[in-house]
Amino acid sequence: MASFRISGRGCNNAGMDVRVRNNVTFTGRDDGPVVMLAHGFGCDQNMWRLVTGALGEQSRVLLFDHVGAGGSDPAAWDPDRYATLDGYARDVLAICRDLDLHDVIFVGHSVSAMIGVLAAAEQPGLFAGLVLLAPSPSFIDDDGYRGGFTREDINELLESLDSNYLGWSATMAPVIMGNPERPELGQELTASFCRADPAIAKAFARVTFLSDHRADLPRVKVPTLVIQSAVDAIAPPEVGAYVHDRIAGSRLVTLDATGHCPQLSAPQATARAIADFVADCR
Repeated sequence: MASFRISGRGCNNAGMDVRVRNNVTFTGRDDGPVVMLAHGFGCDQNMWRLVTGALGEQSRVLLFDHVGAGGSDPAAWDPDRYATLDGYARDVLAICRDLDLHDVIFVGHSVSAMIGVLAAAEQPGLFAGLVLLAPSPSFIDDDGYRGGFTREDINELLESLDSNYLGWSATMAPVIMGNPERPELGQELTASFCRADPAIAKAFARVTFLSDHRADLPRVKVPTLVIQSAVDAIAPPEVGAYVHDRIAGSRLVTLDATGHCPQLSAPQATARAIADFVADCR
């Protein structure tokens, strides 16, 4: 994939304040390293609430919503800009540059892991490290690569989403979350999906499930931690191992956790893995 270029400040949508556009908030220590938490598809910054307290003990935690999610400015949505993950990576870089942030440790969940990969590959000097939580560079199986789904699986998933977004949300959220013995987790993810604008969610789903960023992994030159759940129906352990193998010098941590959202299902272990990495990056 060709790299993108961002020139100067004010590269955000029509000069929009990034704090408004992406609903940027801070918590934790003002004098700590900046840890930037990026949510995945169908979610918003609220999905990090169980780990922000622990991370904030040593870090300045930056939370934000991708355009089209949570409290972001709906006027910022542009179908052309967000037709690929590059548009979301540009937003991450704009937040860092416009808020004059340096040595950022970016934590990306699910599809945001690849958004972080693109941002750090383009502007490595802005980042002290990357944490890729339940990452997947491609969800589609290929020769010698297991993404977890066949192309036919993904086509059916997207067709179901297009025809009945609310029904798809109620069916898929518990699968993504795992932990059937804790139905409240699946219910929370379902509610998060249902809060999203269906048209924007459908567009983001296509970008999420059809993107292939395997070739971008070797471009990462900053310290990187890959965190995966031991059981994940969306990003199986083979995917985490693949990402680890293709980012030179990266570390791999497999949590004793189930599901694609360990920040909710195993928050203490997730926060501890991130905090240990942050400490090593200082």
